[in-house]
Amino acid sequence: MHEMSLCQNMMQILEKECTKNKVKQVTDLWLELGVLSCVEKSSLAFCFEIMCRGTMAENCRLHFIDVPASAWCWQCQKMVEVEIGQAACPTCGSTHLQVQQGNELRIKEIAVK
Repeated sequence: MHEMSLCQNMMQILEKECTKNKVKQVTDLWLELGVLSCVEKSSLAFCFEIMCRGTMAENCRLHFIDVPASAWCWQCQKMVEVEIGQAACPTCGSTHLQVQQGNELRIKEIAVK
C-alpha cells in the first residue's frame, strides 16, 4: 500500500508549511489526483486519517479534484484525452502517445484556522 508513504510525504509538506506560516490547525486539504496516478482514493483517505491523528491536521477534511488524462499524439500532432489502459490515440489509432497530464498527486489548496 503506497498510499501510506504518500500520506507521510503530504504530512511532511503540511508540517513544513504550517511551521513556516505559524498555523495551528489544518481544516481542509484539496488534492489534485490524476486518473492515471494509480492512487486509490479510499485507501489514501484511510491512511490520511490515520496519519493526521495527534497532529495539526487531525479531523482535516480531504477533498479530491479529479484530473483527466491527456496525451500528445505524435501522429496527429494534437492533444487527446486518454483513459486508463488506453494505448492508442482515440483519433488516429497511433500508439505514439506521450502522457502530458493525469499522473499527478498534488496538494492544490490548504484551509487553516
